[in-house]
Amino acid sequence: MTQSNEGGSEQDIVQRECKSQYFSCESNNLKLGEDFFKQPCVCLAKALLGKVLVRRCADGLELRGRVVETEAYLGGEDKASHSACGKRTERNLAMFMKPGTIYVYPIYGIYLCMNISSQGEGAAVLLRSLEPLQGHAVMRRLRGARRKESSRPLKEKELCNGPSKLCQALDVPRAFDRRDLADDPDVWLERDPEEGPLQEGEMVTSTRIGIESHGEWAAKPLRFYLRGHPCVSVLDRTAEKEAGPMQPGGQTTVELTTNS
Repeated sequence: MTQSNEGGSEQDIVQRECKSQYFSCESNNLKLGEDFFKQPCVCLAKALLGKVLVRRCADGLELRGRVVETEAYLGGEDKASHSACGKRTERNLAMFMKPGTIYVYPIYGIYLCMNISSQGEGAAVLLRSLEPLQGHAVMRRLRGARRKESSRPLKEKELCNGPSKLCQALDVPRAFDRRDLADDPDVWLERDPEEGPLQEGEMVTSTRIGIESHGEWAAKPLRFYLRGHPCVSVLDRTAEKEAGPMQPGGQTTVELTTNS
């Protein structure tokens, strides 16, 4: 077991993190089953906000991150979707499988992105950003493996604030493609016991990122994120203003520790 400069082994650190207010280590009753994923793509993209992605590593350590940003890819007429016009290939087959199927694909030949299939032919939701909750030391090491030794230390909010970053930080491999989130022993989703319904103005609806070449579909409001959250990859100030004021009790910002 490797040692960390944060005070003890990674196992010790994760055991301490298990006492966090954000989750319970006795999480079997928190797991989301197949019924949760049986939603239209946009509904699932919204419903995923605030849920917790869990990755159980080979040594038993569990990494957790709260979903704070998603994008919906509708298939069919959605020109920005890998399954546009119903195109079915060996690469995108997971998008046509049962809701809750994991779709992992490579970008730029070296990075990966993780999606979750929904209701709808060829429809899936891209996980864009997470808030790290458990296993920060392990996430930092996994992310650091792709960075130069001279690079500055990553801030906590930078560990999972992008689709390929979260796959690195949670060690999501290409082999997870076509696996079922509802019953997989190595990766699953949980509800947060502290989570309540999103308040009006707490969710921002914006345009998707990196699809500028897809004409009118580049302007479709199919990205969703938690307003004011520091782990969101790209903020849309115009869309935030259009979302209106937050209702009392709505979350405006989340403070992240800087020494984890």
